[in-house]
Amino acid sequence: MKLIIGFLVVVGSVFGGYVLSHGILMALFQPFELLIIAGGALGAFIIANPPHVIKAVLKGLPSLLKGAKYSKQSYMDLLALMYDLFAKARKEGLMALENDIEEPEQSEIFKKYPKVMADHHALEFITDYMRLMVGGSMNPFELENLMDLELEVHHHEALLPSESVTTMSDGLPGFGIVAAVMGVVITMGSLGEPPEVLGAHIAAALVGTFLGILLAYGFVGPMASALKHRAEDEAKFLACIKVCIMATLNGYTPQIAVEFGRKVLSSTVRPGFTELEEHVKKK
Repeated sequence: MKLIIGFLVVVGSVFGGYVLSHGILMALFQPFELLIIAGGALGAFIIANPPHVIKAVLKGLPSLLKGAKYSKQSYMDLLALMYDLFAKARKEGLMALENDIEEPEQSEIFKKYPKVMADHHALEFITDYMRLMVGGSMNPFELENLMDLELEVHHHEALLPSESVTTMSDGLPGFGIVAAVMGVVITMGSLGEPPEVLGAHIAAALVGTFLGILLAYGFVGPMASALKHRAEDEAKFLACIKVCIMATLNGYTPQIAVEFGRKVLSSTVRPGFTELEEHVKKK
């Protein structure tokens, strides 16, 4: 919804201001200029990026129509899940978590948190490192280093779609200039025509530059930024898991471990201490 509202504001402001300035909208209707710009940018995008990045972009762009993936409730469920796992391990021993970790879909603990279960990356991150904890073959320093390396690789991959769309956005003004130059070439070939015909050709050429800049800074560039924010939100979610696990490995109680995780959250999604405590008790 936020994406649509933003697009409407851009379109309304730019074209509304143009009409209020006594501009003629049909003069901006240049489908062939748009074909040159959009087609050229799309072709360059396909050339520049491997298939998995193109697939990630196609998958990520529709998600921008939805709300934020991680809300305060998402983090409360995550911290409650971590608390339940740590509490069970503290009472019954780490080996008691083996079945929960190996088959989370069958685990009564994981079943209580369907939103976390639906997040493939988060679920895999939790089970992988809890499995290493149960195995007991790594010390906390080694495990933290491994987590940092995985988070770095994951974050790099998650940013690839936004970086590729940003590159596409950077190229759109250039393709607008290409369209404008081609319009000038057409105009130069029509020097014998009446002034109104030459004027129409020049206007079409200028519209090419206008469309390239508008698409870059009004649509494609902002979408690239939105994809980047999505990737950063996912990185913060995984970082919260890491902090909770490391606190447990360092000997803190389940209550204190999830408090460590709560403290690293941004103010917009961080639950209060009492709010989280009540949520954990309800679960």
